[in-house]
This record gives sequence, C-alpha cells and structure tokens, in this order.
Amino acid sequence: MNYIFLADGFEEIEAVTTIDLLRRAGVELTTVSVTGAIRVRGAHNIYVETDRLFADTDFSDANMLILPGGGVMLGDYPDFCALIQKHNAEDKLIAAICAAPAVLGKLGVLRGKQATCYPGFESALGESYVGGLVVESKNVITAKGPGLSSDFAFCIIEKLRGAEVADEVYDAAQY
Repeated sequence: MNYIFLADGFEEIEAVTTIDLLRRAGVELTTVSVTGAIRVRGAHNIYVETDRLFADTDFSDANMLILPGGGVMLGDYPDFCALIQKHNAEDKLIAAICAAPAVLGKLGVLRGKQATCYPGFESALGESYVGGLVVESKNVITAKGPGLSSDFAFCIIEKLRGAEVADEVYDAAQY
C-alpha cells in the first residue's frame, strides 16, 4: 500500500493532482490525516476527507510514503516523523513536493541523496539541495512546487507501475 499524508495547510493542487493521477494509474493509495480529524483543511480553504486517521493505521504494508506541499506541518507530528525515519532506514520509497522535502532534510532522510524543494526551503536540505524540477535519488523523489504536481505524480507512477502505465495515464490525461 502507498500512503499520502495530509495536515492542515496542505497544498491542494499537489495533493489532489497526485492522488488523482496515481489512482488513474491503478496505484493502491490511501489518504491519511495526521491531524486526528478525518477532514483536513488545505492552504486555500478546500477541505478533503481522508480515507484514514494516522493513529488508526498500521503502516507495516507501506511501500511508498508521499508528502504533498504545505507538508512542512507534517514535521510537527512526532509519530509521523518516526514513521518517515523508519521507512527510510528500511530503504523504502518516499516522495515529497514543494516545502515537504524540508521535513525530510530535517529528519536526516536526505543524507547522501540529491533533492529539490520550493524556493526558500533550500537550507533545510543542506548539501542535498541540487535544484531541478523533479529529482529522483536512491529511495527518494522530490519536486520543486505546485506547477510540477503532474510531473511529480508521473515520476511516482513510473516508479511504482512502470513507464508503460505512466505513458498510458499521461496520454489519457492529455498532458
């Protein structure tokens, strides 16, 4: 199973675009609220009802963990941070876009890897920051910001389902 995490203030375009394209590709994806409420408010006051609450979810089947932008708030949740660190220690897949790579940087997940992020968050990535639009390095995928939501999602689809499926969804979406 693959999980995408939402906290209040998440970037709607990054979360919903990623969710939509991954599900079109047949990726098993569960939306998870870390806030304790099933309904989460986005940065632009759009509410999304998640599939599950973090506290009620067993992540032992987790393949990929996805952090949408605005996800810098995810770093305020110790149990979530512990999950990210454990997942990384097991060399499992993690993807983050916009400001969310800053959480990975602060948790040490990006050591020895390359990454990108939204302008202004580069210092949290340290030596891992290389710029770029979408960067894949070892077990981590990062993307710069909202305008790259589709590119981010297609990179994840290719990683999880292969280039052929990514191309099919890309064509069907008229991208």
